Amino acid sequence: MSSKQPAMRDYKNPATTVTKTVGSTLLSTGRFRWLLAGIIVPVAILSLVLLIKSPDSTNDIDPAEALAVDSQEPSPSGISIKTVSLPNKAVGNTRFIETRGNTSKQGSLTKQIEDNGAKLVLKVRSGDSLDQLFRRNKLSINDLHKITGLSLAKQHLRVIRPGDMIEVWHKGASIVALHREIDLYESLAVTRVDDAFIAETYKNSIETRIVEKSGTIKDSLFLSASDAGIPNNVIMNMTGMFAWDVDFILDVRSGDQFVVVYEELWRDGKYIKNGDILAAEFATQGKSHRAFIYEGPDGKESYYTADGRSVRKAFLRAPLAFSRVSSNFNPNRRHPVLNTLRAHKGVDYAASRGTPIKAAGDGKVIFRGIKGGYGNTIILSHGGNISTLYAHMQKFDKKAKNGSRVTQGQVIGYVGTTGLSTGPHLHYEYRKNGVHQNPRTVDLPQAKPLDPAFKADFERSIAGLTLRLNSQRQLLASLSEKAEQLQ
Repeated sequence: MSSKQPAMRDYKNPATTVTKTVGSTLLSTGRFRWLLAGIIVPVAILSLVLLIKSPDSTNDIDPAEALAVDSQEPSPSGISIKTVSLPNKAVGNTRFIETRGNTSKQGSLTKQIEDNGAKLVLKVRSGDSLDQLFRRNKLSINDLHKITGLSLAKQHLRVIRPGDMIEVWHKGASIVALHREIDLYESLAVTRVDDAFIAETYKNSIETRIVEKSGTIKDSLFLSASDAGIPNNVIMNMTGMFAWDVDFILDVRSGDQFVVVYEELWRDGKYIKNGDILAAEFATQGKSHRAFIYEGPDGKESYYTADGRSVRKAFLRAPLAFSRVSSNFNPNRRHPVLNTLRAHKGVDYAASRGTPIKAAGDGKVIFRGIKGGYGNTIILSHGGNISTLYAHMQKFDKKAKNGSRVTQGQVIGYVGTTGLSTGPHLHYEYRKNGVHQNPRTVDLPQAKPLDPAFKADFERSIAGLTLRLNSQRQLLASLSEKAEQLQ
């Protein structure tokens, strides 16, 4: 493996490349970690049928701003993917994977190990200690004590779990070398030098490939995504990105279109797993929603619209995974139990008994207890004279106590049918200045937008991704046109 980082192309001038060398292994400039805290996605989406027209594709970006394609290789599903070098999201600079401890040249280290002794893979069983593991495999306990006497080795061998693998090269009982994968990106190597040992860490050779895929909804979102070769976890994460703006239970229709640009992580030519979503678009009911990942000056990653607004809202649109809306906000609804006209000042979400209920936004518990026909109820007070109410709970979460602070997405209770209720569901209310508002349609307060000081860097970082979204939208438009001509 080359010791150099793949060339990073400048967004504005693809012909200009910048090469950085870090340690001795290939690192991807485009490795991003997913931010999912606070995004709640209904698992029930998986089984729903979705039905409307797709909007027109958006305008193109100048090809000069595009990223050059380094290669094309088949993905695990056999679908052709594009490998590119992307600038990372760190403000104004390239972020590399940190290496803890001393670095080592992976290639030469591997050869040194393989040239010495027989290889033995130690698999950790339940209740195993390193001592037991070595004794069971008739390996030198004296060598083990020398190895664990090294601070770096002790740090990364201190905790072992059932299923963990430790590779050992040995001659008889004597240890020649030991290797353990610390995580996806780093490994520990211990080698014998005369009668002593040296411990080093090195970076694993991880390749990040950028994949772009798109599709049009025919029957359900997940079936259509599967037809497009998009893994379930990727489409779930995509719906999470837009969960504040799109109700994926009720708002999505046949003919809606989606585009997703995401990472695949590979090692030694083998697919490992999917990485972060870098950009995505969901077009529904004549409106297009786009989001791009970006790391701000505080080191936190988040998703933003093209104009720098946070995709995240201060409140979730729906505070639980549900199967259907059993009763909408309606000032003239007939009460199902009392059989009288009685305003329904919230939304009823039908869900299985015991379904977790999440706090729609950061706030304080100002009421927890039995509240008349509401049954087991929690009321949260939020900033801006906003409060939310959650009723008919089976039980409360023990952390959601009166007076306690809760964060968006935190479980506060579980769906039940207490109070005046005909079946398990959540009755959810949203109030501003004491006035009830429809939780499904109210304009939700926006999270903090991107700092204007970093707007230029953000725009530069998303230029190539924007081009990718546009090209996929054009492809979808072309396929739709051809399909219409064949009818």
